Amino acid sequence: MLATARRRYRAVPHREIELRARESTSQKAPWRFVPPSRLPVPIVLRFLKWAAGFLLALPVLAILFVLIFGWNWARGPIERAVSEKTGRQLVIGGDLSMRPAWPAPRVRARSVTFANPAWAKQKQMVAVDDVEFTIDLLELLRARLMFPEVSLTRPVVFLELGADGRKTWLLDREQSDESARIPIGRLTLDHGQLGYDDAKQKTSLLAQISTEGVARGSGKAREDAPGDGGVVFGVKGQYKGLALEGRGAGGSVLRLNDTSVPYPMRVDGTVGTTAIKADGTITSLLKFEAMDVQLALRGKSLAQLYHVVGIPFPETNAYTTAGRLVHSGVTWRYDKFTGVVGKSDLAGSLQVETGGARPFVRAALASKVLDFDDLGPLIGSKAAAEPVPGKVSNVKAPAAVEGPHVLPDIPFKTDRWSVVDADVTLRAGTIRRAKQLPIENLDTHLKMQAGMLTLDPLDFGFAGGHLKSLITLDGRKDPIQARARIAARKLQLAKLFPTVDLSKASIGELNGEFDLTGSGNSVGRMLATSNGRAGLLVANGEISELLMQEMGLHLLEILHLKLSGDKRIKLRCGVADFGVKGGVMQANALIVDTEVTTVVGSGSVDLGHERLDLTLAPKTRRFSPVALRGPIYVRGTFSKPKVELDVPRIAMRGAGALLLGVVNPLLALLPLIEPGPGVDPQCAELIQQVRKIVPHAPPAPAAAAARR
Repeated sequence: MLATARRRYRAVPHREIELRARESTSQKAPWRFVPPSRLPVPIVLRFLKWAAGFLLALPVLAILFVLIFGWNWARGPIERAVSEKTGRQLVIGGDLSMRPAWPAPRVRARSVTFANPAWAKQKQMVAVDDVEFTIDLLELLRARLMFPEVSLTRPVVFLELGADGRKTWLLDREQSDESARIPIGRLTLDHGQLGYDDAKQKTSLLAQISTEGVARGSGKAREDAPGDGGVVFGVKGQYKGLALEGRGAGGSVLRLNDTSVPYPMRVDGTVGTTAIKADGTITSLLKFEAMDVQLALRGKSLAQLYHVVGIPFPETNAYTTAGRLVHSGVTWRYDKFTGVVGKSDLAGSLQVETGGARPFVRAALASKVLDFDDLGPLIGSKAAAEPVPGKVSNVKAPAAVEGPHVLPDIPFKTDRWSVVDADVTLRAGTIRRAKQLPIENLDTHLKMQAGMLTLDPLDFGFAGGHLKSLITLDGRKDPIQARARIAARKLQLAKLFPTVDLSKASIGELNGEFDLTGSGNSVGRMLATSNGRAGLLVANGEISELLMQEMGLHLLEILHLKLSGDKRIKLRCGVADFGVKGGVMQANALIVDTEVTTVVGSGSVDLGHERLDLTLAPKTRRFSPVALRGPIYVRGTFSKPKVELDVPRIAMRGAGALLLGVVNPLLALLPLIEPGPGVDPQCAELIQQVRKIVPHAPPAPAAAAARR
């Protein structure tokens, strides 16, 4: 067919073709598109040759242009384009070169600076001797700029976050568009400085980075590819107002957005008084998508971790802890950690979930040996405390207490309660405590929900029985609104006062109930404003006869028991019933009734001023030939209580005995004789009254006898 077309074309004289073209033009025939298939073959071939030549000429000319003039011609257009886009000056002071490759050509530039916006403290954001990077052409075709790899030699980089939220690393003119940043895949740094400043958060850091002197023989940094020297760094400055200093090592390539390859890192430093050691891997350095490190912490109080991690921990004594920190998604888990807080051991697991409205902390803690002194800071019994910002109690403090405070008076930091929810259990097998504290173990479950703290239960083993408590503290109000319901169950009299030898001759179970409400930002202030009722009850027990004889000052009986030994006598009942109003406990009934002596008490206990004002009046139930009977006063402060006798009354009895002795020596005993019997306290009636506030109190003696 092609040969036939050529013969026909040759058969037509060129002159005839020319005349036919002129004729068609003179007739003004409309132009028609002639498909290439209908064009003469030589014309098609000629067109294809010209097109191919043109296409080949473009890269050839470009290559010749680059070979003659180099890439430096592009510096000016690039600098102008960047300045127009960002409003900040880019200067390429050295040579610019490119190594073509598909789909990511490699570009290299020397002596590059990029300015900070005018509001920043530092003039330049980046100043680097040598920068080499690749450009993803496929992303560029989608109108997105991405650098898969960037290598900086001797860089000086300063990043700043303004008080108004502007960020120097965002490249729009207002530094506020989060999308106006250049994604970087892998970053290599060689001998440089990195600075970061955030005035609003009181943070200013400066890091020195080097590729020399890496310890290749330890830690997970060895997981890098062979031949990668890695980096070592040192950092100093201020983090959230706390002095920061640290050093560490990592892999040679910073995988900023790589979610598939963990980056090895070791860190050893201090933030404030908290020492931190970490050795492990981090996946995606910019987003912290995953982490797996061995973490060790040491500090003066767990509460100081709030400034580091943003999670409020309670006040504690000095601590050390070590465990495995694993992070994935929204979950952080400090797993199988062990440590020491004060003199107490502590172990367990702690998990923080950050996906909700507030971080949620879940922890299961256990202590084999818990030192009771280490519980003090948890309820605010330290000697000093840092002030709570912005918190001022609306309750007027009581007058100064003589001597040191006994009730905890350090304010709770309720401003931190609303930033986290929590569910924490703590169990202690053995409690190391002072001999006078008959505490045996601890079991508690703490819940924090939107500023409301609940301890249910707060269960202590106490004097052979239990103190079971339900405590609620509403931190959403200022001052805190508190309620405490405490049940004393089956407390053993013999263990209640372990330092008193006479208690060894006492048996019986004591039950009680406390139901108090109050307001205040410390335990002391809550008790100082408390209202409610408190009751204690013991019946059908036995007690030391020597103790009761000493209460009644029965001299001959005391002497006899000292010589022959103490013995037990029947404890008919013991009742303590206090009404509480405005922090003052007023005794409604305060009675201890035995076969020998009945002690009737009255008075009050001021929780706000921490003062005692009780009067105990012993009445003998048996004939006693020599008794210096008189009331006993319990006064003073909680820290320095004073037990006093009514010396004038005793002196009058003694003076009367002396006067009668002058008349007749036998009459001298008359003022000292206690005839008895004492006042019948009507135990059954009192027990029935107290049973209304102590549901589990033992039955009245008459009821118990009726069952027998």
